[in-house]
Amino acid sequence: MKKYFFSLIAAAFGVAAFAQQPTQTVKGRIVDTESQQPVIGANVIITSLNPIQGGVTDTEGNFRIPQVPVGRHSIKVTSLGYDDAFLQEISVGSGKEVELNMRLTESFKALDEVVVKAQKETGAPLNDMVSVSGRSFTVDQTKRFAASVNDPARMALSFAGVATNDDGGNQIVIRGNSPKGLLWRMEGVEIPNPNHFAAEGSSGGGVSALSANVLGNSDFLTGAFPAEYGNATSGVFDLKLRKGNNEKREYAMQAGVLGLDFAAEGPIGAKGGASYLANYRYSTLSILSKVGVQVGGDAVNDFQDGAFKVYLPYDEKAVVSVWGMGGISTSTINNEETKEKFTSNRGIIGVNYLRYISNKAYMETIVSYAATKQSGDFVDKEDGTAFQQNFINQTLRISTLFNYKLNARNTIRAGAIINHMDFNLFDQDNEDGPWVKNVDQQGSTQLFQAYGQLKSRLSPNVTVNAGVHAMLLGLNKQHSIEPRVGLKWAVASRSTVSFGAGLHSKTESISTYFTQIKASEGQDNLINKDLKLMKSAHLVAGYEFRPSASWRILAETYYQHHYHVPIGPANTTSPFLLHNSLMNEISGFVSDSLVSEGTGKSYGLELTIEKSLTGGIYLMSTTSLYQSKYTGRDGIERDSRFNGKFVQNLLAGKEWRVGKNKTNIFAANIKLLAAGGNMSTPVDLGKSREKGRTERDWTRSYSEQLPHYFRGDVRVSYTKNKKRTASTISLDVQNVTNRLNAFDRYYDKKTDRVKLITQTGLIPVLNYRLEF
Repeated sequence: MKKYFFSLIAAAFGVAAFAQQPTQTVKGRIVDTESQQPVIGANVIITSLNPIQGGVTDTEGNFRIPQVPVGRHSIKVTSLGYDDAFLQEISVGSGKEVELNMRLTESFKALDEVVVKAQKETGAPLNDMVSVSGRSFTVDQTKRFAASVNDPARMALSFAGVATNDDGGNQIVIRGNSPKGLLWRMEGVEIPNPNHFAAEGSSGGGVSALSANVLGNSDFLTGAFPAEYGNATSGVFDLKLRKGNNEKREYAMQAGVLGLDFAAEGPIGAKGGASYLANYRYSTLSILSKVGVQVGGDAVNDFQDGAFKVYLPYDEKAVVSVWGMGGISTSTINNEETKEKFTSNRGIIGVNYLRYISNKAYMETIVSYAATKQSGDFVDKEDGTAFQQNFINQTLRISTLFNYKLNARNTIRAGAIINHMDFNLFDQDNEDGPWVKNVDQQGSTQLFQAYGQLKSRLSPNVTVNAGVHAMLLGLNKQHSIEPRVGLKWAVASRSTVSFGAGLHSKTESISTYFTQIKASEGQDNLINKDLKLMKSAHLVAGYEFRPSASWRILAETYYQHHYHVPIGPANTTSPFLLHNSLMNEISGFVSDSLVSEGTGKSYGLELTIEKSLTGGIYLMSTTSLYQSKYTGRDGIERDSRFNGKFVQNLLAGKEWRVGKNKTNIFAANIKLLAAGGNMSTPVDLGKSREKGRTERDWTRSYSEQLPHYFRGDVRVSYTKNKKRTASTISLDVQNVTNRLNAFDRYYDKKTDRVKLITQTGLIPVLNYRLEF
C-alpha cells in the first residue's frame, strides 16, 4: 500500500507542477506475458519526471496518468511477483492521448541458484517466444528514421542484415535472400503483400499501403523463426493494428507532396471500452513529377488506400476485433517507345475472437478473407512485342491458437491454419512471334498448417523455446515437417547469449505452379505443378552486451542452407535455365519447366551498436558482412543476384525542446547507407544486336558486380504542441547527395551500346500533419 500511496501523491504534485504547460494523458493496460491476464495493482511510474508521476492498474489491468507534460518520457512498471518492465523513447504530444500496452513476466526463484537478471532489451520482440534475430519496432521509428516516410519496409533497411535492391521500391533483401521469402502477417494471420504497385508473387512494391496512423508496435524477424511462423524462408513482418481511443474522439490530417491522409478514432457507446479506428489516404506521385523529381521514370503513378479496426469487448472474458485494409494503385506510361498500364489492387478483412478460458489459458480464432488483382498491358511501339496479364487471387483463412501457462516456468502454444485459395490466372506474350499463353488457369487449392511450441524457463537465467511447424500443400500433396529451437541465456546482468536453429519452407507463387505448355495432343501440360516446397535450414548464434540502460551491442552470426530450390530440368538446353535458379527472382513467375533440385547457402556476421533515444539523442550503427551462393543445373556454385557482400548503416538524430515553455520540438535525423552492388549477368552484345533487345550471357550468370551503393538521407521536423492540438511540419530527403546508384546494365539499340541503368536521385517529401 505504501508504494501505491506514494505513486498517487507523486502524481498529484506532478499535476500542480505542470499545470501551466501543454499536457496529455498516458494510459494503457498491463497484462501477464504468458496468460494475457490483467496484472492488478501494478505501479506505472514516469521516471523521467521530477517529481515523478504515476498510477496503479485496476482490476482489468488498466491505468491512467493525467496531466503528463509533453515531451519524451521513460516508464517503469513494477508489480509484486513480476520482473520489472521498462519503456523508453515514449513520445507524448498534446494532440493525441498515449496508450501503452505492456506485459510483465512472472518471476520465480530456484533453490541454491544465483539469479542473474539481464536488463530488458530495447527493441525486444513483442513475441516472447522469439529467441534470436528478432526485434520490435515502434510507429515512432517509422516516422523518425530519415527517409522511412512511415513505411515499415523502408524503416527496416536500417537494421542489420537488411539491404535494398531498388531505390524506387521497398522490397528488402534479408541476409542475401530473395525478397520473395518474406512473410507479411497482420493481427496474427498471413496477409497478401501490403504494398502499392506490387507485382504477382512479390513481397514489396513502390509504397506501403499501410498508414502509420493505424499501426501499433510490431515485430520484424530475420531468421530462425519460432514454430508459429510458417511459409517464410527469409524474414517476417508481424504487424499489429492499434486500438482506437475508447474515451474520446481524436483526429489526424496530413497533407504533403505524396497526397492527403485522414484518420479518426474514438469510443463506441458510452461504456464498455469499445472503440473504432479508421484511416483513408489518397496520393499521387505526379506532384513530384511536376517539380522535376522523377519516380518510376515516365510513369504516372496514383494510389489510394484505407484501413480500420473496430475493438469490441464482448464480456469480461471475450473480445471481438474486426479489421481490414485495402489499396488500389495504377501506373501508366505512354511515350514514343512504349505504352503500358499496370494496376495492382488488394484488400483484406478479418475478424478475431479472443476468449480467456481461465486465468492461465486463452484461445484466439481468426477468420480472414483476402483478395489481390494485378493486371498489365504492355506494347513496345517500335518492334510490336507485347504482353498481357491478369492475376486474381482470393484466400479464405481460418486460424486458431491455444495458449496455456502451465506455471511460471512453462508455457505451451499450439495452433492450426487452413488456407483456401481461389485463383484466376492469365498471362500471354508475343516476344518470339505469335501470341503464346504462359498461363490460363482458374481453380482452387488449399494450404494446411499446424504448429506446437513450448517455452520453458529452465532457470531464471535460461529460457528455451522449442517447437515444430508442419505444412501441406493440397495442390500436389507436398509437405514439410519443420523442427525449431531457440535459447536465451543471461550469463551476466548485462550480457545475454542466444542460439536458434530450425527448418523453414515456402510455397512458390500460385502462378508458377500453373505454368503451361501445349502437349502434342493439344492439351495444356502443367509442367511445374509438382514442385516441392523450397526449404531453408537456419542456424544462428548471438551475443548481446548492454553497457548501460540506453546502450546495447549485439553480434549475430548465421548459416543458412537452401534446398529444393527450383531450377531447370536435366534435359534443358536453355542457357537461362541451365545456369540460373529461382533464388535470383524478385517477383512474378517463370514460364519455363522447373524441378526442385537446386541448392544454395547464405552465411554472415552482423554487428549492431545502438543508443536508444535518451537525452534527446539516438545513434545506431549496423554492419553486415555476408555471402549468398546458389548452385544451378550446371552444378557450378555462383554468387546469387543479391550477394552484395556488405551493408553498413549509420543513423543519428537529435531533438531540441524549444519555445517559451520548451514544449515544442525541433528534430534533425540523418542516415548514411553504404553497400556492395548487386550481382548482374553480363549483356551478350552479339545476341542483343541480332534480336534488337537486351540478351544476357547466362553462361556467366551473376558474375559481374555492379558499382557499390551509397545513399545519404536526412529528415528535419518541427512539432508545435498547443493546449489541445499538435502540428508537425517535416521534410524527408532520400538520397540527399543525388547520387545515381547503379541498378543494372542493358543494351541500347539506338546507340548500339551497353549502358548503365541508374536508380532514383534526390526525392524530397514535405508533409504537414495536424492532430487534435
